[in-house]
Amino acid sequence: MKLTKIDYYIIKRYLGAFLLALGLFTVIIIVFDLAEKIDDFMENDAPFSKVLVNYYMNWVPFLLNLFSPVFVFISVIFFTSKMAQKSEIVAILASGVSYKRLMVPYLITAVFLALFSFSLFAWIIPRADKTRVDFENTYIRDRTRYTKSSIRTQLEPGVMLSMGNYNLSDSAGYKVSLEHFENGELKSKLFADRLNWNKKTNKWRLSKYWIREFEDGMEILTQGARIDTMIAFNPEDFFRKNDDVQMFNLKELDHMIEMEEMRGTGNTFFYVTEKYKRYSTPFAILILTVIGVSVASKKTRGGIGLNLGVGLLLSFTFLIVMQFFIAYGSSGSLPPLIAVWIPNIIFGAIAVVLYKFAQK
Repeated sequence: MKLTKIDYYIIKRYLGAFLLALGLFTVIIIVFDLAEKIDDFMENDAPFSKVLVNYYMNWVPFLLNLFSPVFVFISVIFFTSKMAQKSEIVAILASGVSYKRLMVPYLITAVFLALFSFSLFAWIIPRADKTRVDFENTYIRDRTRYTKSSIRTQLEPGVMLSMGNYNLSDSAGYKVSLEHFENGELKSKLFADRLNWNKKTNKWRLSKYWIREFEDGMEILTQGARIDTMIAFNPEDFFRKNDDVQMFNLKELDHMIEMEEMRGTGNTFFYVTEKYKRYSTPFAILILTVIGVSVASKKTRGGIGLNLGVGLLLSFTFLIVMQFFIAYGSSGSLPPLIAVWIPNIIFGAIAVVLYKFAQK
């Protein structure tokens, strides 16, 4: 199918309105967030260049991409309503173009934006978000108060780590126990009063330790004042905020899901929901595009204002429904795959109904 001048005209208007919406919301987001965090930036002597480049240039794209379906929806409502008020839609349909054919340039642009959005979610934003997290850990978060008590986790199959408590500020853990099992049988058990990260050797240093090893029914006891050893223990996993999950690309996210399943921490549902959300959110762009065209393509007495009002109501309703079911998926109350796709199913049905009415 060959694209016409009308198709290119609609695509240009679509992308122009979308970029305008992104620009306006970027300014609003930065102004409000800066007003909230400026005291933290100043108290921690955050350089302006790092605030702008390391923080906002890496955080704002994530936020815009997260709400891209809403920006798409508002953009479609805005420029399509203007076309309808100028009788451009009527002229296009009167020239013999079917309503179905009218949707083609909209859907082409929506597919392009959906694929671009998925690429951002999957690979680009995770890389940028690592820089954002480093900035927040340095200049915003008070990590001196990050402590965890009663830790028990499986580091790898058959290796269990227990700790009375761990302080992230000085990388110190107390009352450490490391158990090694083979075929359900305890092979060795290590105890230590204290555990610290040794930057020189890139190993964990154990203080006042003793090791019990079991071989052929015999027990071998070893003890000492200090030993450096490799332990597959990443304390950051215990203090990671939910927002930090954006720093994982799809491959890293799959690895985190495997690790959480092995450790049995109960966070598996959260990571699985995040994974499926990255697939479902771009698809919402297509659905909201169809709804936007169906709502705004008819000339109304209320003009652009009425259509924008309807658009804002539907877009915020979509956000509420999406966040509602994502919360259920993250907690495990609903299967994550079902939870993230329910909003698309609901609004997909709405899109079909509105599209049929718009054709008439």
